[in-house]
Amino acid sequence: MNPNKTAILVVDMLNDFVTGALKCDRGLAIVPATARLLDGARKKGVPVIFCNDAHIKGVDHELKLWGDHAIAGTEGAKVIPELNLSEKDYVVPKRRYSGFFRTDLELLLRELGVETVIMTGLHTHMCVRHTSADAYCLGYEVVVAADATDSFTEADYLAGLDYLKAVYGAKIETVDSLLAQF
Repeated sequence: MNPNKTAILVVDMLNDFVTGALKCDRGLAIVPATARLLDGARKKGVPVIFCNDAHIKGVDHELKLWGDHAIAGTEGAKVIPELNLSEKDYVVPKRRYSGFFRTDLELLLRELGVETVIMTGLHTHMCVRHTSADAYCLGYEVVVAADATDSFTEADYLAGLDYLKAVYGAKIETVDSLLAQF
């Protein structure tokens, strides 16, 4: 992995997913490792990109399934404070599971010269999975920070990791091993 051609994608580490409307208790457990990874990446100049749900109330299709959550402009749609969103970080709002679907994420990654994306965030079997799928289909190498991703249940988390590895050839790494590669 070349750190000069790598970016960290942080998927849905938002108030509503960690402590709010769609609270995931397991999401709290990944906050320290995720924060460590982001701090280490920032120190080495590796771009940090937040792919954040930013839904339109009463409009977005996803809300029919999951109810109101991460409504654009609300506290629930803000990055959790523990991740120390920096003015040097990038924020890509999304209205579907994938951070690529009808967003400018691909354009941003191309302009940054990125070839490898390191996936973090929630949920390994849903939004992380769909963002990884699009990354893979667009030709990016996919790496998953196993201790900086999670899901509502252990079974969903493990199924998500297995799927990403089997279908997209994702490398499953720990935060410590990734930091050693920067």
